[in-house]
Amino acid sequence: MRALFSSLLVFAFALSAYSVAAQSSSSVSIRVEARGDADDRPRAREVGIAPGILAPGPLNAITDVSGVRVGHVTMVRGDSVNTGATAILPHGGNLYKDRVPAGFFQGNGYGKFAGTTQIIELGEIETPIILTNTLSVAQGMEAAIDWTLDQQGNEQVRSVNAVVGETNDGYLNDIRGRHLRASTIRMAIETARSGPVEEGSIGAGRGTISFGWKGGIGTSSRRLPDALGGYTLGALVQTNYGGILRVDGVPVGEELDQYFMRNVIDQGDADGSVIVVLATDAPLSDRNLDRLAARAMLAIGRSGSPATNGSGDYVIAFSTSEDVRRGGERTPSTGLANSRLSPLFQATVEATEEAILNALFKATSVTGHRGQVEAIDVDAVKDIMRRYGHDMK
Repeated sequence: MRALFSSLLVFAFALSAYSVAAQSSSSVSIRVEARGDADDRPRAREVGIAPGILAPGPLNAITDVSGVRVGHVTMVRGDSVNTGATAILPHGGNLYKDRVPAGFFQGNGYGKFAGTTQIIELGEIETPIILTNTLSVAQGMEAAIDWTLDQQGNEQVRSVNAVVGETNDGYLNDIRGRHLRASTIRMAIETARSGPVEEGSIGAGRGTISFGWKGGIGTSSRRLPDALGGYTLGALVQTNYGGILRVDGVPVGEELDQYFMRNVIDQGDADGSVIVVLATDAPLSDRNLDRLAARAMLAIGRSGSPATNGSGDYVIAFSTSEDVRRGGERTPSTGLANSRLSPLFQATVEATEEAILNALFKATSVTGHRGQVEAIDVDAVKDIMRRYGHDMK
């Protein structure tokens, strides 16, 4: 059967949705930048939920940071396979030769995030950032390495630090089947682009679950006022974790009677993982990018998570500023002074919180390997928010 699939699948790299199916009752659908049911579901801001005080960028997405590109590949096979990968590229050039400074923060460390020890040591990124499922980290690394070695100018490269994070989609996805291949994940890199970012049950978020509802990919951004530098900060999240959901401070999980420890102490149903990717055009050192990454955990807490024992909570942050780039004969600047970081910390918390909500609101219901997970009822959330004094659209 696998040989039949291999002979029939033809991958056409494109920016719009497409699918390729083997002529079998167990057809495979591989989609890049898939669209569909998520278009009918609102983002948080579209219904009046806008955490914080800072304004978003024009797209309210990580791609508001100039140069940043995002790509998805989504794999679906009947009800058993629901998985995928998401690629984030700090810029469109040769990432190995033109490296960006980066920081990393680990909340709870029950997870796998390849490449982070070198980020901690050297404070820089030299490949795309890949997000996928727990048992496909190796294939994500292979995809990032292959793509990097194939870039013009890298013919003599002998070492590549692939950066790949994961969450476990084993409820909705036959994760033990390890259906993703490096060539499939590479499609997310090859089709990554600037502009609007698809959210919800797509890419690395296809099989994820959040707070008992369908999770997924979400993004948001914030722009500082000109008096504070006018810098942009964007966040992208892969949500697969739980707790007691709070929406802009409102205890929605309790009101909807669906939350961690509702019946029995430590049921374990809040376990999972969440990954946050932060991008900014502010010229920050790797040390201050570490500090920036740490602040995203405040947003994870605001969403209602206690960072449970079985959760992998990770944040990676990078700066796209030319002033702090590394590689070649560059002598990067030291970046902004510590005293100028507080507004960016605020932007981080706000953008991360809204990205988490966008992942939840845009996600669609999925029937999968071990059952069905429903999307959150946005109308029910709106009713609760009104009762707590929020103006809703």
